[in-house]
Amino acid sequence: MSNKSDPVISGVGQSAVGKFVDRSPLLLTIDAIKEALDDAGLTLADIDGVSTWPGRVETMLEMAPVGCDDVIEALRLNVTWYNGAYETAAQYSAIGDAVAAVRAGWARHVIAFRTISQGSARKKPEEFPSVHPKGIAGVMANTLPYHAYSAANWVAQYASRHFHDYGTTREQLGQIAINARRNGALNPKAIFREPITMDDYLAARMISSPLCLYDCDTLSDASTVVIVSAADTARDLRNIPIRIDAVAQALPGRYTWDQPVEPACYPTARRLWELSDYSIKDVDIGQLYDGFSFLTLQWIEALGLCPIGEGGRYLEGGHRIARDGEFPINTNGGQIAAGRTHAFGYVREAVRQLRGQAGETQVDRDMKVCVTGAGGGPLSMAMLLARD
Repeated sequence: MSNKSDPVISGVGQSAVGKFVDRSPLLLTIDAIKEALDDAGLTLADIDGVSTWPGRVETMLEMAPVGCDDVIEALRLNVTWYNGAYETAAQYSAIGDAVAAVRAGWARHVIAFRTISQGSARKKPEEFPSVHPKGIAGVMANTLPYHAYSAANWVAQYASRHFHDYGTTREQLGQIAINARRNGALNPKAIFREPITMDDYLAARMISSPLCLYDCDTLSDASTVVIVSAADTARDLRNIPIRIDAVAQALPGRYTWDQPVEPACYPTARRLWELSDYSIKDVDIGQLYDGFSFLTLQWIEALGLCPIGEGGRYLEGGHRIARDGEFPINTNGGQIAAGRTHAFGYVREAVRQLRGQAGETQVDRDMKVCVTGAGGGPLSMAMLLARD
């Protein structure tokens, strides 16, 4: 299954994470880069590529405050390739594009980063102006007329349909949030470190039925960095390289369609298995998107852990997805407990788990393969990471 030409993750790093971190987005990014370089045993002189998603976007600085140009200039990097774009499949496009660049020989060590400042934007909105053009386009054209203003509303519609068609219950879905908070209690960087019970979950304030407060991730200030390196650099690295076995994405419909074909995670997962010699039976652990808990349920089904429609029954009791269960999920607390990092936090946790360096969140078994998924609804990417 190993392909010696596959690019590897040579280093991972993360800044301070919190609801409000009194540090600029660029400085948070630099903090994460320094930690990733130290993790890999590399220097700034080794870096010849930079990649991010979605780049710096002036109309939504709270979500996209730092671009490639900012990092290249601040660190005086001499790069041969860089990339930052919004119109891509999902957050992992920054990593997937870095993999493609390394494979093509355009760069040998690429910093892929994701920085977010939604916590600060909530506290100091005057520093993060959002100027949106007039008119409604894309997915919003079909949701705003029905007063579905936020992602919580959109995901709630998917969840409601699943509940109706397959008999899924809140008690089943709640196991994802309970598992996240249980794991978050072991993660010193998690924003929420207090476990919750099923009674707590069922009593929580409803956000968009059937999703309650505990089904939603939390806004944060954070930067996470993944360094993608050429395979032949592995012998020079400080830590165990983690091979990127496969990267997949899909767009099953169009943003302008009022009737989606299917959530993009399903065709993404099918494509992932087409690109790899691994199957779900070979995978030891999952770091699956939980911007909302229902998205994790969809990934569980899409990846083949259970048939479509049986995700609720798979989650019954929460035993399967626990750290000591048959398929541990979101061992650092996910975004529900550890804070929104737009999927990059999952990659950091996956690398640390596969190396056996995850500290208190470490799963007590020898693990070789991790699957990680990003996005929900029309956004979707997935990766298989392996320790050879």
